[in-house]
This record gives sequence, structure tokens and C-alpha cells, in this order.
Amino acid sequence: MDIRGAVDAAVPTNIIDAKAAEVRSNLVNWQSYLQSQMISAEDCEFIKKFEVANSEDKQLILTREGNQCAKTFLNLMAHISKEQTVQYILTLIDDTLQENPQRVSIFFDYAKKTKNTAWSYFLPMLNRQDFFTVHMAARIIAKLAAMGRDLMEGSDLNYYFNWIKSQLSSQVHHTESLHFNNNFTSNLVSSFFFFFFFFGPFLCDVFSSAVIVPVVTPLHCPFSPYLLGLLFQSLFTFLQLSKRKNFLEKSTERETRQEYALAMIQCKVLKQLENLDQQKYDDEDITEDIKFLLERLGESVQDLSSFDEYSSELKSGRLEWSPVHKSEKFWRENAVRLNEKNYELLKILTRLLEVSDDPQVIAVAAHDVGEYVRHFPRGKRVIEQLGGKQLVMNHMHHEDQLVRYNALLAVQKLMVHNWEYLGRQLQSSDQQQA
Repeated sequence: MDIRGAVDAAVPTNIIDAKAAEVRSNLVNWQSYLQSQMISAEDCEFIKKFEVANSEDKQLILTREGNQCAKTFLNLMAHISKEQTVQYILTLIDDTLQENPQRVSIFFDYAKKTKNTAWSYFLPMLNRQDFFTVHMAARIIAKLAAMGRDLMEGSDLNYYFNWIKSQLSSQVHHTESLHFNNNFTSNLVSSFFFFFFFFGPFLCDVFSSAVIVPVVTPLHCPFSPYLLGLLFQSLFTFLQLSKRKNFLEKSTERETRQEYALAMIQCKVLKQLENLDQQKYDDEDITEDIKFLLERLGESVQDLSSFDEYSSELKSGRLEWSPVHKSEKFWRENAVRLNEKNYELLKILTRLLEVSDDPQVIAVAAHDVGEYVRHFPRGKRVIEQLGGKQLVMNHMHHEDQLVRYNALLAVQKLMVHNWEYLGRQLQSSDQQQA
């Protein structure tokens, strides 16, 4: 299986391709940049020669002047700020690498001579405001990562993965993105797949399962219509399974492995695996990965407690009316556990009340706040300190009837808690006087 074309094979790019075609058609007036002294005569001469060359001539130019090509591309990126021109440069670079993946070597060779890294030239582009510019920069970085001889390390690696994590997290919480934005995100995730295809153990522990696993589970991510259609393509399935297997196999901490397993179970990965297991694959690695994941997740299901299930669901941010929420026994035994790790789960619960726009999530969260307060004696004080009381009260006027109902019940439980406390105080006072 050839992975070199996977960035493009795994991404539906109708809108992206149309935009790229438009960018290619807008030829740049390099002479004007030269006259304004924004670029050098050497770079101007080379880019004018290179952009009009046919495929064979480009290969000849790159063979003879590879260093100059990389130098010119990177100089133009550094000295020109006009978005349309930057888009053109990045598209030209991407086309060059797409035509022959081995050409990534010109950037690594140039970076070595200048005592830089190949990544350092493209990473700043990820912070630009234009989606297409960021898209093309992400594509180029993915190609360098998959096809280059050097590994991304140190500050470059930390920077890139923090950026990916922030983008994926942002997309999870903003599902009403534009269609173009979804194409961009799908490309981002394909870049992410590439890294997890080659990643080492420590990367498992870098990411929170609450962010990563839901995002890379096709049936539950905002761009699932795109990815679901590709799920049964051999390459994409292979990357999906390899990445999930890596989560469970390469995580160094048992607790981390268990968190990933629980998150996958919460995202209904077991059902997907059972469906995939019924199919036949030419690639034996796919079959082996399916069996591995079924076995490991099966073991996790056996060890799954009701609190583990609740914790996993809450961290996923996709609350449903699963049995634990309505279980008196669950809340009686586990309400106090919501205080663990400096109130981690309660903070997530109140955060969902604040930022979620899903009526079901808000309703369940309000209900859980009420149950926590009812079963934990000092719950009211904790909820008030976390700002949960006001958040619940705000939802008493929500447009959704179920949200209003559960918010009202939660507020009543907060007040009843006060009445019961007052009643006990009065009873104690009467006994003392008697």
C-alpha cells in the first residue's frame, strides 16, 4: 500500500480544487515586485522561468537548480505579504511536490545549509487568517512529514501538534462551519492521520482522549458525511485502524490507555469494528488491527464501571440520557467522586452548561448538577463556587421545554438542600432549648 498520495486520496477536495484552479489562473506580476525591491532579480528570474516550464523542464530545472528553487520559494514567502500571491506560491510548491514526492529533498537540503529546519519556513503560515493559505501550508507540512527523510522534533513538533490540537478542538465545538471550512478540516485530519501513522509512544500521552478520540471517530465528528464515505476505502480504513491501535498499544500509562479505550467505546467504535470484521480485506494488517482492537476494547468493556462510563461520556461532551444519569444508586455511590482531581468532572459539567448549544446536553448537565447537589452534603457550595448555580438559573428561560424543565428541577434541588439544612438547624435548636 503506497501512502504517499494519502493526503489527497483521503480528502474530498471539490471546493479546494476549484479554489486552487482559480489561484493558478491568477498569474503574478513578478516584475512589479522586483521594481518595488520586494524580491531580488535572481528570485524574479527563476520564478518566471519555473512557473511556465512544462513537467519535463521543471524536473530538469530542479535537478540542476534544486537549491535555488527552494531558496526562491522561501524568499518569496518571506518577503511578500499579499494574500493572493502567498496563495499562488503555496499552490505552486504543493503542485511541485505532488508531481514528484521526492522533491521534498530540496527543502531539507536548503534548510540544512541555512542551519534551519524545513518545517520552520511553513509553520508560521498556519497562523494566517485565510483558510486556503492555511490549508495549503498544512498540505505541504504533511507531505514533508510523510515523504521527507528527517523527523520533526523539538519546538517545531510541539508547535505543530499544539496547533493541530487547537484546530481539532475548535472544529468539534463549532459544527456549523462553512462547507469550505469542512474541506479544510478534513485535510487537517488527514495530516493528523499521517503523523499518527508514524508516531511514537509519547504522542499518545500528549493528547487528551476527550479531544482526539471523538474527533477521529467518523460517525461522531462534524465532517462525518465526508469521512464516512471514505471509511471503506482500504487506505483510509488502514490509517484509521492503525491510529486507534496506536492509542491502545503505544500509550505508556495504563490509565491513559484505559481513557482512550473508554473514549472509543463511548464513540461506538466497537459497533464499527464489528461491522468491519464481517468484511474481507486484501491487506492482512487491517484484519490484524481489527482483531487487536476488538480484543482490547472487549477487555475494557468487562472492566467498565458505571462511573467510568459516566466519566467517559462527560469528557466527550456528548451527554445523552444514558441509564447512569437516572440511577439513584449511581448518584448515591458516586456523587462524591465528582470532586476528584480538583473537581475536574464538575468543571466540565458547568462548562457544558455555559458553552453547549445542544438542548439535550444542557438538559442532562442541569439534571446532573441537581443530582450532585442532592447527594453530596456540601454540593451547593461547590456548585456556587464553580458558577454552576447561575448557569442553571439562566437556562430556566431556555427556548427548549426539556431544558427549562431540568433547569427548574435543579434549582429546586438547590433550594430544597437549603431547606433541609435549615430544618436540621431548627430541630437542633429546639432540642437544645428543651
